[in-house]
Amino acid sequence: MDGSKDDRDQGWLPEVEELRLRESLASQMGGQENLARHRAAGRLNVRERIERLLDRGSFHETGAITGIPAFEGDRLVKLFPSNFIMGTGKIDNRKVVVGADDFTIRGGAADAAIGRKAPYAERMALDLRLPMIRLVDGTGGGGSVKYLEKMDRTYIPANPAMEVMEPLLSTVPVISAALGSVAGLGAARVVFSHFSVMPRKTAQLFVAGPPVVEAAFGKKVGKEELGGSQIHTTGFGAVDNEVASEEEAFEQIRRFLSYLPGSVYELPPVKEATDPPDRREEELIRIIPKNKRLPYPVRSILGMVLDKGFFFEIGPKHGRAVVTGLARLSGRPVGVMAHDPRFSSGAVTAHAADKMVRFIDLCDTFHLPVVYFVDNPGFMIGVEAEKEATVRFGARYIFAVYQATVPWCSIILRRVFGVAGAAHGNHSRLNLRYAWPSGDWGSLPIEGGVQAAYRRQIEAAEDPKALREEIEQKLSKVTSPFRTAEMFGVEEVIDPRDTRPLLCEWIETAYRLLPSGLGPKKRGMRP
Repeated sequence: MDGSKDDRDQGWLPEVEELRLRESLASQMGGQENLARHRAAGRLNVRERIERLLDRGSFHETGAITGIPAFEGDRLVKLFPSNFIMGTGKIDNRKVVVGADDFTIRGGAADAAIGRKAPYAERMALDLRLPMIRLVDGTGGGGSVKYLEKMDRTYIPANPAMEVMEPLLSTVPVISAALGSVAGLGAARVVFSHFSVMPRKTAQLFVAGPPVVEAAFGKKVGKEELGGSQIHTTGFGAVDNEVASEEEAFEQIRRFLSYLPGSVYELPPVKEATDPPDRREEELIRIIPKNKRLPYPVRSILGMVLDKGFFFEIGPKHGRAVVTGLARLSGRPVGVMAHDPRFSSGAVTAHAADKMVRFIDLCDTFHLPVVYFVDNPGFMIGVEAEKEATVRFGARYIFAVYQATVPWCSIILRRVFGVAGAAHGNHSRLNLRYAWPSGDWGSLPIEGGVQAAYRRQIEAAEDPKALREEIEQKLSKVTSPFRTAEMFGVEEVIDPRDTRPLLCEWIETAYRLLPSGLGPKKRGMRP
């Protein structure tokens, strides 16, 4: 018989002890000096991030001892670990996959990683139908040019795991947090998601970092100036939400996930309702001013209609003419869109249209019914709007509305004008909508329409202003929503205070209509 008696008594204990040693060495990450520098920059290390994000004690690491070992003789003395940590854990007792970069090892550069590890995390999320959370803090692509010296050659670039990340967006929720200086494929990994978030000051995102930009253009630029959160959460919104800290980023990730199913094969998670469905808020009767030119606080309307405390806004700083977010009605998750007349009068700008397309696709992918609070004066007009190709982005918004298959209900708060306004719902289906008495609609607003249609008469008048106001006053008599309702041009004009009870009744029917044979849409989700 092979082996001594002592070997047989120990069994596999020596190998288990070596396993524990390797785990201990890997847990040291980039070493005390690098960890201290990381902490001094106001950032958590990768293992602290995972611990703060997940339910306590729920993380199960995969590939914990992945790395390059160093020996003195036969004795293992060091393990240079991969700078990518992955595994499964739980958020609110729901299982997720987490993949996180370790910046303390070569700044999170991909040439310090083991190439198969990050793609494995994506594949695990796809095949196990679990939400994917990326904590991105590095380049994540081909690494630095220093690696070329080691390779002694160059290569044609490829996007690792792209064949997995593409179907992933159509199958499970994907959430990314930029938690440091993120460049190249790392930046793309942040954007390849349904929801993204970055803290102020401690995170930046760029296609190429300051040294590359300086080499290309001969101008020095700082990290914040090039890719700070103030850039990426405004404009077209490369990143959805800006937060004050990493802890707040983790809280937003948890909140976002709370509205979504684990995959497209499940229904959104319903919670016990605590807000009465028959709640009627008196303030709704007067919140929209009689003067059509005056704005109003649309988020206050949402707060009075949706379940209290359950509105989670996505992208508050970009495409600001439209508010988008997730909410609950009688405990059931819904997607919410609403025009904000404080910005561009609520008109559909290029930025707003792009924001709505992505949000509608999100809701359609994960079977979230949509409630649309409409105050749409039409596409944004003017020279800048034409330069921004507003009509092109607007056309994509219209198609997104018509391609969506989830239950849809529109609350017409005020204006519905032109081609853009017509896309408040899909007229080829049951176009379920309720109008407030403040409803105002047509091909053009009276004010601008009068100026265009009666221009010659107005210009030739002795008092052009008085004539214009006289014509506007005369035509305003026929713009009453009641005149439209008389011909069933709008199905219901409602007391604004009845909005919540009606929507809470509708959401029960909407969830009954969600398909029993759930799965991916024919049209895949795009970033």
